[in-house]
Amino acid sequence: MIDRGNPRPRRSRARRWLRRLGWLVAAFVVATWLPVLVLRFVPPLTSAYMVERTVAARWQGEHNFSLHYRWVPFKRIAPVAPLAMVAGEDQTFPFNHGFDIASIRSAIDVAETGGRLRGASTITQQVARNLFLWNGGGFFRKGLEAYFTVLIDVTWPKRRVLEVYANIAELGNGIYGVEAAAQTYFHVPASRLSTHQAALLAAVLPNPRGWHADRPSPYIQRRAAWIEQQMRQLGGVAYVLEKQPPRPAGPDDGRRRR
Repeated sequence: MIDRGNPRPRRSRARRWLRRLGWLVAAFVVATWLPVLVLRFVPPLTSAYMVERTVAARWQGEHNFSLHYRWVPFKRIAPVAPLAMVAGEDQTFPFNHGFDIASIRSAIDVAETGGRLRGASTITQQVARNLFLWNGGGFFRKGLEAYFTVLIDVTWPKRRVLEVYANIAELGNGIYGVEAAAQTYFHVPASRLSTHQAALLAAVLPNPRGWHADRPSPYIQRRAAWIEQQMRQLGGVAYVLEKQPPRPAGPDDGRRRR
């Protein structure tokens, strides 16, 4: 008769490891969700992208670099500014849940047919990336970006997402947020931005260190004009101010995504 031994010690060890793994997962969720919850109510003092840019500037010896960032609440931002950002970056923002599945599928289809792989980031994804992560690609960072996007989407209302994005988006070399950009480029506060000025700011979002809202190239001028057209087609500022704005008949699929 073969003695197969007592399987209970092995089962007990497995349970202990599973319990430890469960505690580790729970600790990770709490540690990552807590800052998201706090930032639902508290303006961020900085962002991961700002810290990364400052460190890189010092490391590379950019002695003239200075960071400009000034938080302003949503009510002190001209409504045309967030509308321009939505029109240029994420026209499904009021309706999506952090991800634009249609744009992701479209990007994959283009890549599979031999086209250039383009991004499909929503504004919520960009907030997650700018606040908590770092520049670059890779599946690990993309996974963290998706994770933080879900946390933000289930924790923050849409207006808060847009408020944070308008305040931390890079709009020039070392210039973060619409208040700093409005003061630097147009010498007005964010509350007094015109429709055209807001469109110019949104137009440089794809390449804020290479393009200039105050010295727009012909391409930036055309892009700003396109954004202004999209702002009108979306129905104006009601699209970002109403709790549930009317869905546009057909957002322009030519909008850029990162």
